[in-house]
Amino acid sequence: MFTGIVEETGEIVGRERTEDGLRLRIGADEVATGLEHGQSISVSGACLTVERFEDGNWFEVFLATETVERTYLGDLEEGEGVNLERAMPADGRFDGHVVQGHVDAVATVTGIESVDEDWFFEFELPAGYERYVVEKGSITLDGISLTVADFESGDTADSDAGAASVTVAIIPATYELTTLSEKEPGDPVHLEVDVLSKYVERLLEARFE
Repeated sequence: MFTGIVEETGEIVGRERTEDGLRLRIGADEVATGLEHGQSISVSGACLTVERFEDGNWFEVFLATETVERTYLGDLEEGEGVNLERAMPADGRFDGHVVQGHVDAVATVTGIESVDEDWFFEFELPAGYERYVVEKGSITLDGISLTVADFESGDTADSDAGAASVTVAIIPATYELTTLSEKEPGDPVHLEVDVLSKYVERLLEARFE
């Protein structure tokens, strides 16, 4: 389990296509220190397993075909950045919210606005995921735990209405520490909705079946 509090921005320093998927080598300092084989790391919101590493320098992860198809990690080139977070220790401080590292879908940056020292980012949600989002609720974008500042649900009954969108406020520390500072309108981000909303939905479905 993760919290969505990014520890460090890593860099893709190597990639190798295989018949079964894709292997990435990610350069990092803090996150690559004290690793163990089989350890879980959130890479821009996708929970991946450490296969090889050089302490304090880099680590390698393997992306199965399903992961490549569900995320945009397969499109990243050497030199591009990724948000990194190690799994939360059992006795660790819980600063964000419950993040599984299971990417639900890919959302799209549709707007970026600088207001004083803060930034406001707007994202278009893939169809069907708007039901898991509420204003002031939690959402994970590229592995970052964020609070929904504004939510437009769209109107599926109106063919002229736009898709659902989410706006989040980004403080300077988050903007500087994460890959959000590199994003532009049209860029993809990994979306993970609050898992608690999924459990509530499933319980209600089972109740009324």
